[in-house]
Amino acid sequence: MNHRFDVQVGPVAFRIGSAWRAPIAALETLYDHYPKPAGVPDFTVRLEPAKPWRRWLRPSVAIAGDFTLPEAVPLPLRLGLLAAEMGMNLQLALGERRFLLLHAASVERDGRALILTGESGAGKSTLATLLGSEGWRFMGDEFALIEPATGMAYPFPRPSSLKNESIDAALAMLDPARFGPMLDDTPKGRIRHIMPPADALAAMHTPAAPALVLFPRFGLPEAARPVPPSEAFVRLTQASTNYVAMGERGFAALTGLVEGVPSVALDYPDMPTARRMIDDLWSAL
Repeated sequence: MNHRFDVQVGPVAFRIGSAWRAPIAALETLYDHYPKPAGVPDFTVRLEPAKPWRRWLRPSVAIAGDFTLPEAVPLPLRLGLLAAEMGMNLQLALGERRFLLLHAASVERDGRALILTGESGAGKSTLATLLGSEGWRFMGDEFALIEPATGMAYPFPRPSSLKNESIDAALAMLDPARFGPMLDDTPKGRIRHIMPPADALAAMHTPAAPALVLFPRFGLPEAARPVPPSEAFVRLTQASTNYVAMGERGFAALTGLVEGVPSVALDYPDMPTARRMIDDLWSAL
């Protein structure tokens, strides 16, 4: 690869190589305040032409690296930053074995972690981003990393990836200087990244004990109900990218989480209501 960028995010180090300068320049800006890896990176991402001539003629970016998805559709070069982010997600999702991965956002307060997981559009990224700017420590919006031996949640504070209407909601509440470039016409519509607060990066190696798991759903009348451990277990196996690959360690980690931490299904019509409901649930722990 002609261009390269290395970055440390929590316990995971990445090396990103690209045939083009533009995606690397975008990463350098978005990850400007992140540290460099102290040793050999854990995962490698490569952004390369789908075909040799696609480097210059209608450039298209194929995502490769330690792990690949042969059926993945290349992205246009203008979405090179998105390709890099997707490549980082792919390597972690398919290659991580130290931690049980949950597709979830997480925040921390007083040494305890709140984990939010749900389907796309549930609002978990937006909630974690806003909470991370209102007294909580932002730990991540893409993956929650659960250490099997201790049950602790480790931060993975990549820039938040907000989509469509969530972008406008965040812009109304947060400093515009924290926002990355607008990526239009992606497979999921508009996408814009938000850099985490400084305290999230300063504490990116500090884990927290899970205290509450939420299954949020946006756009519904206000409601909350306890989720029994059996249901939470099934939901979280579906939210994990490496539960099967982790084998017995994954089963033990997930069993310990659902048996030791309460889970709640949370329906909410808007962000202020969700924040109030979360504060009430947190206070009752």
